Amino acid sequence: MDHENEKAIYHAKELGTAKTLILGFQHLFAMFGATVLVPAITGLSVSATLLFAGAGTLLFHAVTQMSVPAFLGSSFSFLAAYLTIAPNGEAELLPYACFGVACAGILYLILASLFKTFGARKVMRFFPPVVTGPIVISIGLYLCGWAISNCQDNWGIALIAILTVIIANIYGKGMIKIVPILLGVIVSYTAAAATGYVDFSAVTSAKWLGLPFLMENTVFSLFDGQVDTGLLITAAVTIIPISLATMMEHIGDISAIGATVGKNFIAEPGLHRTLVGDGLATIVASLFGAPANTTYGENTGVLALTKVYDPLVVRLAAVFAMIMSFCPKFAALISAMPVATLGGVSLILYGMISAIGIRNVVENRVDFSRSRNVIIAGLIMVLAIGIKYGTGTEAVTLSLGSFSVNMSGLAMAAIVGILLNAILPGNEYEFDEGMSDAASLGKYEL
Repeated sequence: MDHENEKAIYHAKELGTAKTLILGFQHLFAMFGATVLVPAITGLSVSATLLFAGAGTLLFHAVTQMSVPAFLGSSFSFLAAYLTIAPNGEAELLPYACFGVACAGILYLILASLFKTFGARKVMRFFPPVVTGPIVISIGLYLCGWAISNCQDNWGIALIAILTVIIANIYGKGMIKIVPILLGVIVSYTAAAATGYVDFSAVTSAKWLGLPFLMENTVFSLFDGQVDTGLLITAAVTIIPISLATMMEHIGDISAIGATVGKNFIAEPGLHRTLVGDGLATIVASLFGAPANTTYGENTGVLALTKVYDPLVVRLAAVFAMIMSFCPKFAALISAMPVATLGGVSLILYGMISAIGIRNVVENRVDFSRSRNVIIAGLIMVLAIGIKYGTGTEAVTLSLGSFSVNMSGLAMAAIVGILLNAILPGNEYEFDEGMSDAASLGKYEL
């Protein structure tokens, strides 16, 4: 154990039951703001989100031999996917988007088997930073128009959210610095309520106890009646490529957690197990109408702050989240949030997504004096942003004979980038199976 971890606690029983429970609540609050923001933006169920964030975390821990102190919350990387298939949160279209995300989760399992069979170094040659970095940059830029349009509903409320997030993140100490998104939402929401800008009628009428999800909002509901096969295919083709970026995000997260606690989780329990855990959690959540799951940087920050590295405290947070999911009144309170508040925090968040993509490129020293790298990165960003804002539509139609499919700019950009990297000569990227390389992949949430 190195000097930095001399005072680390790897077994929570040393602290006693009361302190262990408090630490579990702290992890719950750390993930809370970002996790509930995704359903608030997309129209998915807040209650289902909390239930399957908790269940997904417990599933991940089971797959990874109870050894990795990671919490799985809502992934922001798939926001573009939901907004492409159901741009206004249409209830009848969201199950199609969830089907596409479930298919993306299957790709996690495929990549995990490749890691297990061929080793990380060989597989990662197909996903170097010159591909993943620009994809991440494009995700943030792809979403920025949505954030601006919501801010325009009330720029005053949006600016309160933006300033709160900035001040908490830059000047905050301890837990204040760890939960800036949550604070931004609370302060802006409170200001909106104080000025009569919020309608709480749905909150008043909501029950205190209820089921977290309805079967009519799940993927299974699609097959109870007449399913739109074309839309199913479109959702899958549009969304699956996005998972290539989120899997790189996953590798960075696992490395960051390992660096925090002083263990190499890429080696043991193994990257193949962590990918399977994340993939299964995403598949299960999506099938039941909840957002895709991903390992959360906020909770890694709590680990660093407290130096309590026992995965048990994270599992307690998962249980608390599942308990909270059975309160419809709380879900109604989240749903009543002003769109300007969502726009304000999203403006910061989407900018951070693009900034992390830039960091990925910079820290991995991608050489843009080489033509192959300029071509790959340039085409990824131009296709991703150009198709969305240049055509005025979310996707373009690709046809081959009688078969046609709609593909989003992000999907096409990811596919083109990966193919160009594989075809063009001069791919010199070598993945470090230790911690340093992957750690620079970073995490989106503040």
